[in-house]
Order: sequence, then structure tokens, then C-alpha cells
Amino acid sequence: MPPAAARTPPASTTVLIAGAGPVGLAAAVELGLRGVECTVVEPRATVSRSRPRAKTINVRTMEHLRRWGLADRLRAAAPLPVAFSQDAVFCTSLSGRELSRFTGIFGMVADGDRFAELGQQAPQYVLEELLRGVVGELDACTLVTGYSVVDLDQSDDGVRVAVAGPDGSRGTVEASYVIGCDGARSAVRDAIGSAYVGELAMRPNFGMVFRAPELWRHVRHGPAVHYWTVNREAPALMGPLDRDGTWWVIAFGVDREAGLRDPQRIVDGLAGVPVPATVLSTDPWTARMELVDRARRGRVFLAGDAAHLNPPFGGHGFNTGLGDAVDLGWKLAAVLAGWGGPGLLDSYEAERRPVQQKIIDAAVANMRTLSGELVTDDLDDDGPAGEAARRLAHERIQRTKAAEFHALDLVLDLGVRGSPVVAADTAPDGRPRAGDRLPHAWLPDGRSLYDVLGADHTLLVRGPGHGRAVRALTAGFAARGVPLAVVDPTGLPSADGPGLLLVRPDQHIAWRGDAAPPDPAALAELVSGRA
Repeated sequence: MPPAAARTPPASTTVLIAGAGPVGLAAAVELGLRGVECTVVEPRATVSRSRPRAKTINVRTMEHLRRWGLADRLRAAAPLPVAFSQDAVFCTSLSGRELSRFTGIFGMVADGDRFAELGQQAPQYVLEELLRGVVGELDACTLVTGYSVVDLDQSDDGVRVAVAGPDGSRGTVEASYVIGCDGARSAVRDAIGSAYVGELAMRPNFGMVFRAPELWRHVRHGPAVHYWTVNREAPALMGPLDRDGTWWVIAFGVDREAGLRDPQRIVDGLAGVPVPATVLSTDPWTARMELVDRARRGRVFLAGDAAHLNPPFGGHGFNTGLGDAVDLGWKLAAVLAGWGGPGLLDSYEAERRPVQQKIIDAAVANMRTLSGELVTDDLDDDGPAGEAARRLAHERIQRTKAAEFHALDLVLDLGVRGSPVVAADTAPDGRPRAGDRLPHAWLPDGRSLYDVLGADHTLLVRGPGHGRAVRALTAGFAARGVPLAVVDPTGLPSADGPGLLLVRPDQHIAWRGDAAPPDPAALAELVSGRA
């Protein structure tokens, strides 16, 4: 069990984080591991297990968990190991005909050196419970439950944050900075005058968690991460939460009233046969494709759902928010440590907004073909008509849905080229540039290249003959007080491109070259946001 949360908010804190969902907790971990005092304010006393929300923890998020020393702890807590399945199955029903299949989805199969961690399927509450426990272990962090951020007012020197207790009473917390991770109904967003811009889908969806221990007996298609049921009775997306008969489902085109009136009809429709089920929770929702007009005002920042919303298809939602938390976390820590300048904080929106927009666009593209659009006559029939219908369905599924399950380019390769705190780079396409995620490699001793990087900026030396450049860069960074670790790993695989890579705390390349730049101190000022 996680340690008990503080009973009341402190009078002051360095960073106040509104919301203890996965994004707010990730921001606290990123800050807390760097020794930055932070307070997380969250109305929920405990993490609810009734609504699993996100289920896909992608490879990039798992790489961050590895950096924090938490990847193995998360996998140990996940109800389903990666070995359970790496497939998505499209079928007329769980007991009906298989139409198509994708294997090795969501980066759950190793791909040489491409990434340090496999993707992991786990309900969102598993990650939240883990991160709550970690926040409780960090001396710099405080989790306060039962309280909500309701308003704030800021000056050049700090932020006065109004919080409301469980009885409605109000108090004030003085903070140097605030991160709003308080979701779609964010009070922090309202307080800084920011607003969503985008669209709301018209079609309703009915989310549900149910328990049906007998259902596995009727599954003809083997274990899968996702089952897409393609029939007129219950076009849906579903999957197991454990191996004991707990399932989640999204019934497409079903509104709240219809779903609450007859949830058993949905279960029977996706099973293809009557199956006794107990509904554990329901969650009607409509897809939103929205991005805030601004994610920062002064000392206040927005991250996660408070800043952007996208349909869940592709599993990008909270993973994108966790990327926000990492980006903002190390930059705030650098500024508070004295070596980061105002340009680091200015770069938060410049770097994250393009990523957020691309994720929204990809999720919208994935949403264009759902189970209902795939329904045609004869899919369950024997004979030539059924075989032809299933063949056409398979071809359409493979054509329209592959990008949803094999999206590692989107997950791993959305870098920060053009960022104001990254050096300009005109390398040819196909080679890593400044702004890209550092290409991963496994070292001869079994460690990940990422495991040997420093906590702040790291000068990665690839090959001999760079002694003079290393000395010049080390002196230039020291002159500006910017921390720099130098790493020259033995047995690093040969790679195209320069022999010197300056790697940021978030594993993105900030500069690269074969010789030191004319003014190494100026490079230190650029990447630390003081140029």
C-alpha cells in the first residue's frame, strides 16, 4: 500500500502540482528525483479501480520508467505480462469468425536496438498506485489528498493557490511554480484564461467494465490485447484486464441511456452467445479532439488532459501527457537549480505543442474506421459468400488499421527539432539530428545505452580522437555552470554521423559534431535556455 498522504496542504511549496493522475504524479517523480520540493494536491483519497481508463503504457513511457528505476516494478504489478499476448484480433464475435489479426502490436516485441523497454498493457490505476507509492518514498514530495485547486493568482515572484478541503473550507498555498494536471475540467486552465480549441465527435460511446468468468470458454481466437467485434448487435472494442474474467469494453454508437438500460445485451453481442456477466462500472463518453490555445501563463503550466484531449485509439493519451511531465519537469528543476535560464521554460510549449497536435491527428485518423464501419453482410456465413466477405474485411482492416497498432515512428521519433534550446542541424534525412531522441543501443555488458547517461546533460563520445573537443566542451559548460557528464561507453556499436553527441536529460540530442563548436560556452548557454 502507498504511504499515507499528508492531511492538509503546506503553507508553501516550491512547485505545486494540481492533480494526482499519472501525469501529475510523473511530474512529481521527475522533480522529486532531482530534489525539487513539490506538493501534489488531489481530491481522491485513493485510486479507483472501477474505471481502468488507459491500458497502453507505450515503449517511450516505459523508457522513462526505466530512467526512474521503475520499469520492473510496473511490470511486476501489471495483471497481464507482455508474454500473455501481443495481438489485436478482429472477429465477428469472441465465439465467431476471425476476420484479421495484427501481431507484435504497441512495441510489445523486441526490435533489435530500437528501444530499451517493451510496451506494457496495464490498467491506468496500476501505474497511478505505483507512482503514488514512489511519491511517498521521495523526501522532496508531498501528496495531499481530499483537497482541490480551485483558483490561483500570480505575481512576478510566485503563485498564490487557493485550495478547497473536503468540507468546502478554503486555504492558500504559496508556490514558486504551478503545474495544472487536473484533467479536462481543469481549474488551473480556467484560472490562467486558457481554453480548448478543437472538435467534439457526435457519436456516443459506452465504456463498461464487467466480470464474466465463463467468457474465456467461448473465445475462439486465443489471448489478445484487443478484440474488435464486428457485428450489428455489438460493434465494440474490448480486452481482458486480468486472466480471471474481468473485461473492459467500448461499445461504439451506444449512448448512456441505452447502455445503462441493457448492458447484458452488449456482453451477449460481443460474446456471440449468452454469457452471465456482472457490470462493475460504466463510463459513457464522446471523443474530443482539442488542444489549448496556450499551455502557459507566467509561472503556471498545463500538462496532460488539462492541455490536450484526443480519442483513445492508438493508446497515445496519457503517454503524451507523461511526455509533457518529463519535458517540463527537468526544465523546471534546471531553472530552480540555477543553471537553467528562462528560455528553457519558454521552450516547453514550443517543443510539446507540435507533438500534441500530431498525436491528436493520428488518433482522429485511427477513429475513422471502427467496428461499425467494418460490418457487412455474410461475415459469419459458410460458403463462398462468407469467404469473400471475410477476405474483403481482412483487406480493409489491414489497410486502415495497421497504423493504429504499429506506430513506433510516432511514439519514438517525434523529436524536438527546431526547439529554441536545441542547436540548428542540417544532417541528411535518415541520420539522427539535434532534437531527435538518441538512437538506442545495447552495450556488450547487457546494459542499455540510456542506463549510462547522466542525470543532466551528457556528452556521449563515440570512438577515439575526440580528447581536445571533450576538454573544450567540458570547460565551456563549467564556465557557465551547466552540469555535464562525459560518457565514453566501451563497445558502443558503430553508427553513422558525428562522434560527439550532447544528450539532454530527456534523452534527446541537443547538439552533435566531430569537433567542439567555436564557442563551447555559447552552446552551454543555448541548451540551458540562457542564450
